[in-house]
Order: sequence, then structure tokens, then C-alpha cells
Amino acid sequence: MGISDLAIGRRDVTRLATAATASVAWVSATGPAAAGRRRRLHPLPEGVDALDLPLATLPGVARRGGGLRTPVIETTRFTVLGATWRRGDGGVRARWRQESGGWTDWRRLPRLTHGPDPDSEEAADASAATDLVWVGPSDAVQVELTGDQRDPVLALLRPRRLPADALADLEPPEDDAELAREEGGVPMPGLFYRKAWSPNPRLRSGRPEYNRRIRQVHVHHTVSGNDYERADVPGMIRAMYRYHTQSLGWSDIGYNFLVDRFGRLWEGRAGGPRRAVRGAHTLGFNHASVGVAAIGNLQEGRVGKPMIRALVRVASWKLDMYGGRPRRTVWIRSTGSDRFAAGQLVELPTIDGHRDTNDTACPGRHLYDALPAVRRRTARRMREFRVG
Repeated sequence: MGISDLAIGRRDVTRLATAATASVAWVSATGPAAAGRRRRLHPLPEGVDALDLPLATLPGVARRGGGLRTPVIETTRFTVLGATWRRGDGGVRARWRQESGGWTDWRRLPRLTHGPDPDSEEAADASAATDLVWVGPSDAVQVELTGDQRDPVLALLRPRRLPADALADLEPPEDDAELAREEGGVPMPGLFYRKAWSPNPRLRSGRPEYNRRIRQVHVHHTVSGNDYERADVPGMIRAMYRYHTQSLGWSDIGYNFLVDRFGRLWEGRAGGPRRAVRGAHTLGFNHASVGVAAIGNLQEGRVGKPMIRALVRVASWKLDMYGGRPRRTVWIRSTGSDRFAAGQLVELPTIDGHRDTNDTACPGRHLYDALPAVRRRTARRMREFRVG
């Protein structure tokens, strides 16, 4: 199964949000008119097909109050969608026509709750948005906005496999445990550097910023499919990179690292994996942390041993560099999130889940429930290398 055919299961999609049929009859929910011609996603050099569609000026849009509902938008194949807007606030719902299975119910798209810290230069041009939603092969969509969002844009994406992605069937180099014991520290894990997922450097803007130290590891999940193949992973990361940089206006992909279901670690944001690169992964708490995203929907899918092992390896390495204690809590001053106001001092686990800092279900119930084990194993690994 290629990346273009990657789909999350029907139950996965249903649980992304509460499904509800629209109660306001702006456009018939059973047979709405289509918005003119079939719109084509454009193949881009970065290995992603993309279509950015301004919604406010779309022919056939129905309006009520500050919101709007589009007619059915017929497209070529897409597998991922998200919505952004420049100003205002409100909810976003969508339904899409899957190539196998027909129309879904209306589903609320989860609001994006990660991003650059509000006081950062990177946040100045950032858009409000929904999270990326991985929908599987689909060829039509209808969107409803209920609020006062200004300049809303629908982003449709379809990651493609590039020839270089075949190298992702290989394993990254092993960490040098023997050398690390001689030097008295946890080794840097073997990982795939950025070049392994072929990011287009032209999508980046600005220069990396660095934290003084790493006090926390924030764990996320990407709410994507759980049955992807090894060679699918680079394309999945490219789709996130494209959405983060071109749709959201961030300088780079938000996560510092990503781990896949095979237990492989991937470098995310540029700036050097050995350094304390400031990410855009945990709104209000990027300034003293590293963000690691598990590729998959861990609200529904179980967390495999390889993924846990990869999380332990990267967490123990990063925390060991700065004297972190994975089974304890730390006090962190928020720079402003949807849960903690700017300036508020918050006690958080050293290794926490995204839901501990923001109003979100991330990193999914199964991965969140696994975090105590991640903390115990991280502490054990750090002890082994310190006394080795």
C-alpha cells in the first residue's frame, strides 16, 4: 500500500471528533450542488500534491451570520486536509467523499493547539488553523465554518513517494553505546537526518532559534494512519512540513523529532539534532523543551514496543545532556497557551503529554497511558549509562 492509498480506519476518523449531521439547512446534506469544475491538486517539487483553496470567494458559498458553508468541492485525489484563517475564531466542520466508502458524516476538525510561542518572532505571521486530518483517498469535500474567521483557506494534500523514499526501508545507524559508557553519558540514538525525508529547503524561512537548556520532553501524536509502510514515512513528514510552513506560516516543521511505528527516529526541525533547537510543538512551552511526535493515531491504535523504545532513547539522550530527571516534575513559566496564561508558573511532568499543557486529546489515550512506562524506562536507561 503506497502513501497515496494510506487511510485511517473508519473508526479512527469517527473518533477524531464528534460526528453530527448539520442542523442548519444552508445546503442540503444529502444532495448539495457541486462547486463547478473538478479542482486539481498540483504536484509540487517537494513530493506533495497540494491545493490551497480560499473559501470565502468560492462560487456557491452559503452564508449565515459570520459563518459559511461551501457547496461540494470536487477534486482530484487527496489524503490529508486542514483549514487555516488569518483572524477571528470559530469552529470548522467537514465531510469528505472517500473513494471507497462514500461520504462521511459531518465531523468537527480539531483546533490546532501547538505552534510557536506567542512572544516569538515566528508567531508573528502564523495563522490560526485546524490540525491536519488524515482522511484516506478522497475526491470531494464540503466545509462549514461557524464563527468570524477571516480569509479561510482549505488545504488539501496528497504526499507522494519519491525515489529516495525507498531508502527508508533501511534502518538508521545504531547508537554507539560503548563510546557513550566510556564518556559517561547516554548515547545519541541512531536516527534518520532531515535529508532522509527530502524536505524542500525553499519552504523554510528564517534561522533556527535555540533554547538555553532542555527541561522537558513533550510527547505528541500526529493523528495519522497506523498501518503505514516504512517507505510511506518520508512522504507523511513532508506533508506535515508543507502544512506547517506554507499553510500555517511557521519557519519549519514544528516537531524536533518524530518516531514511527517501526521504532525509527527522524530529525524534524532543522538546527542540529544535538542542539537545543526551539520548536513549534507545544504552544506556550517551547522555550525549555524538545517535542517528539509519534506518527500515528494513538487515540485508537495501540502503542507498539518499537515506538516506546524509540521514545525512551530520544528522551534519555536529551534529558541526560541537561541533567533532567524523567520521573520528577518541573516548574515551567508559560508564555501563553489555551490552558495557562502568559507568566503563569505551572508544575508539569518532565516527560509529559501534549494534553498536559494545551486543550487537546493529544497524544491519544493509549500513548498518554504509556507515559509512566516511558518515564521509568528513561530513568533506568540514564542510570545504566551513568554507572556503566
